[in-house]
Amino acid sequence: MRHQNPTNGRSVPWRSAACIGIAAASLSVLGPAWAQTAAQPATPAAAQAPVKDPKAIAALGSMSTYLRSLKQFALRADTTTDEVLLTGQKLQFNGNANYQFVAPNRLRLDLRTDRMHRDIVYDGKTLTMAAPRRKLYASVPAPATAADLVTTAEREYGLSFPLADLFLWGNDQSALDAIKEAQYIGPARIAGQACDQYAFRQDGVDWQLWIRQGAQPLPCKMVITTTGEPEQPQFSAQLTWNLAARPAASAFKYTPPADARRIQMTRVSELAATK
Repeated sequence: MRHQNPTNGRSVPWRSAACIGIAAASLSVLGPAWAQTAAQPATPAAAQAPVKDPKAIAALGSMSTYLRSLKQFALRADTTTDEVLLTGQKLQFNGNANYQFVAPNRLRLDLRTDRMHRDIVYDGKTLTMAAPRRKLYASVPAPATAADLVTTAEREYGLSFPLADLFLWGNDQSALDAIKEAQYIGPARIAGQACDQYAFRQDGVDWQLWIRQGAQPLPCKMVITTTGEPEQPQFSAQLTWNLAARPAASAFKYTPPADARRIQMTRVSELAATK
């Protein structure tokens, strides 16, 4: 589970989006959280030994295996994101990310927040990012699968997709190796769904994950805290899945409006050369 923090460029887990800036070819994301239950009062940090509960690690494995088995779905994530001003004051913004996916290489994301709209369309050959209210869009050649798209877009253009690990879980052992602590917290209900709550810790990031019980171990909610920053900004997302969705082929074809203007998507290497 990786997450690109725009403040310091550190790579940590769960990529969770706040905003995409096409002109700068960047997407801001904020990261995972941890909490102790009332039934388990906190003990002094010095007295706590790191715990890596096999049950919690196994739950991640079951979830990732199931996610990789999905051939198509629609997903809505209702998000809340903290952003920190230069003064240190934290602001909170709401938004939602709507995915349509058909394996292995059809992906559409409609991203809406309090401050901006972005559309991302991938048809197996081309990645297009559009800012409909600003009437701007950019298109670049894309790799052959959604999983490759996620990693290539970050490497080449500095673009991190919201919840991108939905397409990557289980492909990278280093993501599991990065987990320092893992605990099973207990049962919970998220939007009427019976779930199990887990808590994880990594360098600079704490995160909670609620996974649906039963034969469909889907992630239902996550809360993420970036502990490596003094203000500890937080991101949360509640996920609503539609596994019966059958996205139309037209959803993955981008046709720019007549008054839209195409702009250049800048590569990370080009941005570095200008510094």
